[in-house]
Amino acid sequence: MRLDANNRLLVAQGLRRIREGRMQPGVRALFDAAGRDPSRASGFDLGFALGPRINAAGRLADMTVGIECLLADDAQRAAELAASLDAINRERRGIESEMREQALELLAALPQQAADRASICLYSPQWHEGVVGIVAGRLKELHHRPTFVFAPAADGQLRGSGRSIAGFHLRDAIDLVSKREPGLLLRFGGHAAAAGCTLAGDGFERFADAFERVAAELLSSEQLSRRIEVDGELPTQWFDAEVAELLQSQVWGQGFAPPLFASRVEVLQQGQLGSAHLRARVRVLDGSAAGSTRELIAWNRSSFLPQQAHVAWRLDANTWQGRLQLRMLLEAVEDVE
Repeated sequence: MRLDANNRLLVAQGLRRIREGRMQPGVRALFDAAGRDPSRASGFDLGFALGPRINAAGRLADMTVGIECLLADDAQRAAELAASLDAINRERRGIESEMREQALELLAALPQQAADRASICLYSPQWHEGVVGIVAGRLKELHHRPTFVFAPAADGQLRGSGRSIAGFHLRDAIDLVSKREPGLLLRFGGHAAAAGCTLAGDGFERFADAFERVAAELLSSEQLSRRIEVDGELPTQWFDAEVAELLQSQVWGQGFAPPLFASRVEVLQQGQLGSAHLRARVRVLDGSAAGSTRELIAWNRSSFLPQQAHVAWRLDANTWQGRLQLRMLLEAVEDVE
């Protein structure tokens, strides 16, 4: 949902109340389960800490667990439900990580590489239907292609979830597929950025071919090239805790993105962070910050960075064991030629 002026006011007021301690026991329990401090609540907490735990129940188990947690009046019961949601979310992360690796292997094995296609469609009989949307989103971000991922569903059918790029209305695209291939889609729905559909058990190849034809017809080569608008360099005197915390305290979202900065960096060292992320130490090579070294975090990236790169990043302040750490959060990278 687009973060318009009205929505932004509602989110801002909700965050203010949470920071003041005025929240349901279930919300407090979810903050505790996520290891986040409600007195410093931010939009990041809602979108990337609480949200995934609530949604995980609907993906893998029963969505009423999340609803019951949010509505709980008893702190002990709320803590039990939040712990259950946290466990389900850990399971979801494990499934997602495995599916993502398998998806990358399937994609690499296709006769036509992703860069030469207008879309991506993947299916495996081992995948979980509750996680296909997340994996589709990861692949879309990685390859900048409209992406559908399918998994087995009830009654021998296939359930798919798709994510799209700017300028390609996904729901309209699969509506066009349904008109050109009568009987192929049993059900479908969605909006511009995301959609879902159900196919018969033998319908995947037919859908993948039809969707590729529609994408190739509607998308130009310019649209298939990732373009990132940045806000320029962040002056070195503004790379500090005060600015980072000011940015974190604001309400950002779709249609109201946080500032995105650009730098040319040299990678001094890098390594895996957990099972699916990357941490690097970089030296900034240009602008007023030239010569300074910083920590850079790349979420959901397993491949190493080039030795020198242009990076688009967001400023982040992370508190670990009572110590504030300033970091660059990677949004995009381009090799320096």
